Amino acid sequence: MSTVLVVDDEPSVRKVASAYLEREGFQVRTAADGIDGLRQAEAGGLALVVLDVMLPKMSGLDVCKRLRASSNVPVILLTARGEEFDRILGLELGADDYVVKPFSPRELVARVKAVLRRTSGEAAPLPAVYEDLRVDPVTRTVSLAGQALDLSALEFDLLYELARAPGRVFTRNELIKRVWGEDFPGVDRVVDVHLVSLRKHLGESGQSPRFIHAVRGVGYRFGRAE
Repeated sequence: MSTVLVVDDEPSVRKVASAYLEREGFQVRTAADGIDGLRQAEAGGLALVVLDVMLPKMSGLDVCKRLRASSNVPVILLTARGEEFDRILGLELGADDYVVKPFSPRELVARVKAVLRRTSGEAAPLPAVYEDLRVDPVTRTVSLAGQALDLSALEFDLLYELARAPGRVFTRNELIKRVWGEDFPGVDRVVDVHLVSLRKHLGESGQSPRFIHAVRGVGYRFGRAE
């Protein structure tokens, strides 16, 4: 089981990140300041470090610089929105990726998995391509006719699950298990709500869908029926 170290001075960030990573099978250690984070990282036994840039006692950038002098463990930086300089400097210091705060925990988990695949040489999952729509699970980007779409993390996950199996009919419960998780306490209508928003991004309506089709009494299908 891979171990991830989450270094952030906000207890809520450590708690949420830990919960989502553990749900995906990772062991998680945490630290609330740069010095403790560096100490734990240098002790070894880690698959990856999630490292906030703004930390007490020692900044995340300084931790990354010190860590790179003795270790090749992958590092994902957490940086505040708009702090482009920190992101660029962090990558120059040897960080493997960055996530902008406030972030979706699902996006963080996806970035952790992508970095681990990349650094281990594991084959990355292929993009889902249908006509002029491209959904890339590694970069978590979506483009339609060459134009980027700005989707939420849940909208992206929902679209990817549908788009990588065109012609297949999914029930709402199947989509909830795949996107929201087995322990999701909500009702199945949450799928309908997110699909309304997703269809708007795709420029289609429920009356004349191009990509996402409702199957009466069952659920949803992406693309043409086989």
